[in-house]
Amino acid sequence: MSKKRPVLGVIGGSGLYDVAEIQGKETLELDTPFGPPSAPIVGGTIADQKVYFLARHGQGHRFTPSEVPYRANVHAMKQLGVTHLLSISAVGSLKEEIEPGHLVVPDQIIDRTRGNRPFTFFGDGIVVHVPMASPYCDTFADEVRKAAVASGAVVHDGGTLVVIEGPQFSTRAESFLYRSWDAHLVGMTAMPEARLAREASLCYATLALATDYDCWYEGHDSVTVEGVIAVMKKNIEKARKTLVQLAQTLPQCTCTCQTTVKDAVITSPEAIPEATRARLALLLDEQND
Repeated sequence: MSKKRPVLGVIGGSGLYDVAEIQGKETLELDTPFGPPSAPIVGGTIADQKVYFLARHGQGHRFTPSEVPYRANVHAMKQLGVTHLLSISAVGSLKEEIEPGHLVVPDQIIDRTRGNRPFTFFGDGIVVHVPMASPYCDTFADEVRKAAVASGAVVHDGGTLVVIEGPQFSTRAESFLYRSWDAHLVGMTAMPEARLAREASLCYATLALATDYDCWYEGHDSVTVEGVIAVMKKNIEKARKTLVQLAQTLPQCTCTCQTTVKDAVITSPEAIPEATRARLALLLDEQND
């Protein structure tokens, strides 16, 4: 398989609704087999690197974590030729050493969402079992970490992100439970985004922006929106600098992410309904390249 020229997709979470550093901006109104994405996608370049940006929660932050159209968002990025998908997300810290204002590039996820979010592109006559042992692309995550360090931020390499349903923050008992699992972070949006990115054969990584200590930390007030926003504003500037660094170093795809689906389709080709095959053509056809 020939190497693809890298195209960077960025899904911005709470507080990151645009990227001023993108040059030659064009606003793209897309539709997908799964409906429209959260918002129009902004395309352009950073340091000659093609970049597409999408605000996960929509313009004006209209979608709760449970309402985000994850399938449409990931599929829209795939339609645009994105090879590397970076999730930027505000999270709570479950470790004292991960202080509010620090950045983390996690390497594992525990999914505590409740099944209210469609979590696969497949079904309706086709069964696909992609591996999720390593939910992030190690190669891409390492590039994100290097870019974050080069931006001057305090960066933690690796860690487990617990994804809760939201939109409410954790109870104190839940926060202590996650700490007993030796988890590092708690957030609300990495699932099913990571699952869908894997099914779309994209290199996927998260740049997690720690905004608070959740509610486990003695002497630390319960999480408030005001407190989160105050730290978030500083974190967003670090995220922007990381993006600029990443755009200058993003390598070609050399991992196996782009061929994930090839050996994961269980259904016999002749048994796949034509309507299903047509809807999923973008995700299936390139596996035969």
